[in-house]
Amino acid sequence: MRRTALNALQEWKKRKNRKPLIIQGTRQVGKTWLMKEFARTEYKNFAYINFEESQAMKSLFLNDFDIPRILSAIQLFTGIKPEPEKTLIIFDEIQEAERGLTSLKYFCENAPQYHIVAAGSLLGIALHSHTSFPVGKVEFLDLYPLTFIEFLEAVGEHGFVDLLQKGRWELIATFRTKYIDRLKQYYCVGGMPEAVKSFAEKRDFNEVRKIQQEILFTYEQDFSKHAPMDVVPRIRMVWNSIPAQLAKENKKFIYGLLKQGARAKEFEIAIAWLMDCGLVHKVNRVSKPALPLKAYEDFSAFKLFLSDVGLLAAMASLDVKVLLEGSRIFEEFKGSLTEQYVLQQLVTNKNLNIYYWSAERSDAEIDFLVQYKNKIIPVEVKAEENLQAKSLRYFVQKNNSPAAVRTSMSDFKKEAWLTNLPLYAVSELTAFV
Repeated sequence: MRRTALNALQEWKKRKNRKPLIIQGTRQVGKTWLMKEFARTEYKNFAYINFEESQAMKSLFLNDFDIPRILSAIQLFTGIKPEPEKTLIIFDEIQEAERGLTSLKYFCENAPQYHIVAAGSLLGIALHSHTSFPVGKVEFLDLYPLTFIEFLEAVGEHGFVDLLQKGRWELIATFRTKYIDRLKQYYCVGGMPEAVKSFAEKRDFNEVRKIQQEILFTYEQDFSKHAPMDVVPRIRMVWNSIPAQLAKENKKFIYGLLKQGARAKEFEIAIAWLMDCGLVHKVNRVSKPALPLKAYEDFSAFKLFLSDVGLLAAMASLDVKVLLEGSRIFEEFKGSLTEQYVLQQLVTNKNLNIYYWSAERSDAEIDFLVQYKNKIIPVEVKAEENLQAKSLRYFVQKNNSPAAVRTSMSDFKKEAWLTNLPLYAVSELTAFV
């Protein structure tokens, strides 16, 4: 599989002022594969240490941060002598090594000629907040499940990717049925690398569902393993409520669905824990569509999405056979899969700040309000062919919005006040604003 994150890693390698890089992402999202693939294609060799697997190396940084001593230990353990510029040093599950994160500061200051990439599930990093964190001495790269574009490439549809990226809309419309079929598959398979790899090789949805269920089981095991015991029940309640939360008409998170009389204060830590682990995305409401959107953030109103559309389908036990019939999959439980899918594509663009908007005294709501550079873009998500956009028109007229996007099952169409972007082309959103 080709991950677009490899491009970011290649750019990092070329920078003269590079710092040690930390790759963030939830479990089983492909961090280890990405680091090794990067090393394999861009370096003479690599020295790989997984601190979760090696008890002996967990104490590597315990006594001091003497770089020559650490490099000697790395050579003895891996059999690879680290060479500046030629060897990639990989610290996997770095949170399991005491003072491991702190060591990156000393590599940055005292040995910048060595290329170091580190990774660890956010589970571990969030738990080691007592560690002296190397603020300003490291760089970060967020890794997400495969996007729809990456999924197309993984299943061999390179030509269709090329058409999307070049905006060849007449040809794209010619092949819309093929795009829609692939999008249905993506809703079922999602972007977790193991699930995508299995589907690309076997085209077996039942096998994919087994993999997804195993991933979900692993996440739930992590709740008990890593979270404070008094918070675990609340984490499970929040986690298990997400399909029901998204099945509501407006999808706003309601504490009352967790238990009668539930209050925000009881569940704030549980939600923050899931966010730190990368398992959920929180999209806050803004009270006013003005720049910067963050200044008008309403912390009391938000939506919670999972990290992956395929995991949401598995978590809700949606029957794959039914989902692949007609257009039901796009409309299933109030279009939740479609809104999840759109958000999943948007969050991978680090240039976007994503919120949603709803009016104070009416039922008007914009699914996503996106800040891109100095523009505010209302994005309405339509899970079916019904293209009435009352809320979107109201928003544009009220706020004199220069750009509005509706993403739906219809073909590309650019009007005076609105661009209709096919769901399968949502990755190209910023090209039209």
